[in-house]
Amino acid sequence: MLDVFNLVLPFFGLIFLGFFVAKVKHQPLEALGWMNTFIVYVALPALFFQILSKTPVAELTQWGFIIGCTASTFLIFMAMYVVAFVRTRRIDESTIQGLAAAYGNIGYMGPALAILAFGAPAAVPVALIFCFDNTLHFVMAPLMMALSGNDKRSPRDLAVGVLKKIFGHPFIIATIFGVGAAITGLEPPVAVDRMIDFLARAAAPCALFAMGATLALRPLRRVPKELYLIVPLKLVVQPVLIYCVLRLAGDFPPVWVYTAMLMAALPTATNVFVIAQQYGVWVERASSSVLATTLFSIVTLTLWLYAMTHGLVG
Repeated sequence: MLDVFNLVLPFFGLIFLGFFVAKVKHQPLEALGWMNTFIVYVALPALFFQILSKTPVAELTQWGFIIGCTASTFLIFMAMYVVAFVRTRRIDESTIQGLAAAYGNIGYMGPALAILAFGAPAAVPVALIFCFDNTLHFVMAPLMMALSGNDKRSPRDLAVGVLKKIFGHPFIIATIFGVGAAITGLEPPVAVDRMIDFLARAAAPCALFAMGATLALRPLRRVPKELYLIVPLKLVVQPVLIYCVLRLAGDFPPVWVYTAMLMAALPTATNVFVIAQQYGVWVERASSSVLATTLFSIVTLTLWLYAMTHGLVG
């Protein structure tokens, strides 16, 4: 168990440092703007490119793995959506609740923790899950909001907006360039390669620190009753479901299955709060979902990592 604590505690320690410093310094949330820009547009894309450009192309076309992971995420979304819709009869609120239960922090937390836990072989499944899960969420959110009447754009503008979000996202652009480099065998010049390496090394600590600061500046003001379902669905049911689906979908390397489970067990992404804020729906409770799942994930992620690294998950 000590080895798992040695892995997890520095990881959550960076989140705590961000939380602590934000509480002490009393900077506004907007002060994180440039750090978030650096993380999202520079550091994490560099990490994705660095990893994927050195990956054998055959590993990037595991369609059974891609479909199994994406389908599992969709099933969790639909399960929470149906429960919420039966109770509220509102498509927009139910959509945000579905996202809170299914959309994990696969951008900030996922790459850092998976590669720390399972090494470089985890990078490819991380990138595949990130691309296709984000594509799913980028499509589902505006589509469901349009059905609810909350998004007034025409079908054409809606489709263009979705495509821009998918192909304009810096992580996905970096993934496309990384895959292109892997296919062509293109290697950047030495100076550029060193700069990419510097940026990639900065990605994890900066992302985790910023996440902690964000949590400190969005305190938990109310505990919505939906959290009693969202928390277990996100942190326990989703990784169990993805394990079962992947066992049925094909014979994948254990590190791929463990990485998928770890990605599924991550807390709710801060993007859920951003989407809620964009549409003016369930905003405060979306923020509470992010904070609550992050706090509980300290325990659940530790237990999942212990189970995976000690052979308790077959």
